[in-house]
Amino acid sequence: MTQPDEEDSGYRYSRDREMARDASRVEAFSDAVIAIVLTLMAVELLQLGPRSERDLTEALAHEWPAYLAYVITFAIVGQVWLTHHNMWRYVVRVDQLLLVFNLLLLLFVAAIPFTADLLADNLRGSVTDQRLTAALYVGSVLGEALFFNLSWWWARRRRLLHPDLDPRLARAVALRFLVGPVLYLVAFAFVFVNPVLSLCLYLLLIGVYLVRGPGDLPSSAR
Repeated sequence: MTQPDEEDSGYRYSRDREMARDASRVEAFSDAVIAIVLTLMAVELLQLGPRSERDLTEALAHEWPAYLAYVITFAIVGQVWLTHHNMWRYVVRVDQLLLVFNLLLLLFVAAIPFTADLLADNLRGSVTDQRLTAALYVGSVLGEALFFNLSWWWARRRRLLHPDLDPRLARAVALRFLVGPVLYLVAFAFVFVNPVLSLCLYLLLIGVYLVRGPGDLPSSAR
């Protein structure tokens, strides 16, 4: 009779013996991080400075850069959540690298409130400060867009997507994801013309993404 110790001594590690996992915990964790980001952003940006001799209307008007940054950043993070929500309904299982890509995506998303706060504080500052803070802001936005693209590419490559997903739809989603970084760079280029105009372009680009495209939820249940 073979002893347990003899069986254990013959064990050799193999990746195909590892258990797979579905995407449910990834989605729940990502939703929690994005919810915290939106909350912190509101706390950081929706503040009223010392009023001194100014009345409330004047004090609110003085904080317009923060409020503008809040609206635009909320729209960007909201669009991130929508895209993440739509993308991950096609992911049926995950592997280690896909988890890493998703964590790096969330790293940049979590940095957006900080860069938005810097941008709001320096929107009326020197030209150098405006451009530096705008570069940090677009860096965080581009970072999350980059890892969206990498996550989708890896999920397709490793066959982590639903087997019934039409390959043509998968390619269309990939092309749509590639448009994001290009549009963000175009908006960033306008920083050198007018920082406020650049911010408004970000908001316009989010509006473009709200138009239903490949990978979005259908307009009605089937």
